[in-house]
Amino acid sequence: MTRIVAQPLTREGFAPFGDVIDMGGDNRYPINGGRAMRYHDLATAEATGPNARVLISMVRGTPYEMPLKLAMVERHPLGSQAFIPLSPRPFLVVVCHDTKDGPGEPHAFLAGPGQGINYRRNLWHGVLTPIGEEQDFLIVDRGGDGSNLEEFYFSHPYEIHLP
Repeated sequence: MTRIVAQPLTREGFAPFGDVIDMGGDNRYPINGGRAMRYHDLATAEATGPNARVLISMVRGTPYEMPLKLAMVERHPLGSQAFIPLSPRPFLVVVCHDTKDGPGEPHAFLAGPGQGINYRRNLWHGVLTPIGEEQDFLIVDRGGDGSNLEEFYFSHPYEIHLP
């Protein structure tokens, strides 16, 4: 089994795969008479295909045992998929570049408190992976006609470790 150690989630490190959603960056401004700060345009939601629309949902995820045995990744060819935690807990993010033979070797990131992610359309990624306890997330993804899920099973699982 190939061992991969999760890296801290940063905008620069995750840029090839999508967007980090957090209250960092310079694109912010006050609203509501200065009583709130808007962190603007943090990610681009993608929705393509017949009758495409952007959905907002919630999910409660159950933690996995660590190290994670990664046997499968998935992708969504018709739309992006964002996960925004509703509590200040870390979670594991696993992504793979696309190759001519399917997903490449996984890259693992540890999302810190207050960080969410937006997977680009058609990006291979692991399933939602809370760490330690149940965790609730807001999801922004695509609805509409057509199949928007592909799964790939590795011939040999990867072992993902936390730092």
